Amino acid sequence: MSDLTVTVEPGRQDIVITRTFDAPRDVVFRAMTEPEHLARWWGLDETDTVVDRAEVRPGGTWRFVEKAADGEEYAFHGVFHDVVAPERIVQTFEFEGMPGHVAMDTHMLEEKDGRTLYRAISVFQTVEDRDGMVSSGMEEGLAQSLDALERLARGLA
Repeated sequence: MSDLTVTVEPGRQDIVITRTFDAPRDVVFRAMTEPEHLARWWGLDETDTVVDRAEVRPGGTWRFVEKAADGEEYAFHGVFHDVVAPERIVQTFEFEGMPGHVAMDTHMLEEKDGRTLYRAISVFQTVEDRDGMVSSGMEEGLAQSLDALERLARGLA
């Protein structure tokens, strides 16, 4: 059972996410950064994710497209600002359906007793952007993605 927590404090521009994974930190980091693994966990359960680009290095870009059964496509992209294996990834995140609303995401991994503590902070340009992300159902999609990441990381371990 997942111990996912999503903290959204009123009036702030950030979302803080924590979760533990039953896999070593280096394995979780590989699953989060190696292009051949990304499509296996990123996105909703009912969509297929296509990794258009995943240049996981400072200055590298990424673009993923989620394809729904009805033919709809939802694309997301960003730039990697910092990548320190196996402990941290800093990147931007933008939904192409709402251009100009960019978040800065910091993903941190800490190993404890063979398990990995994941902590992420997403900082939005405005409180309204942050609240729009929350109201879009991001917590459900996040939970689905992180559950899939857990399954993948356990399989890779």
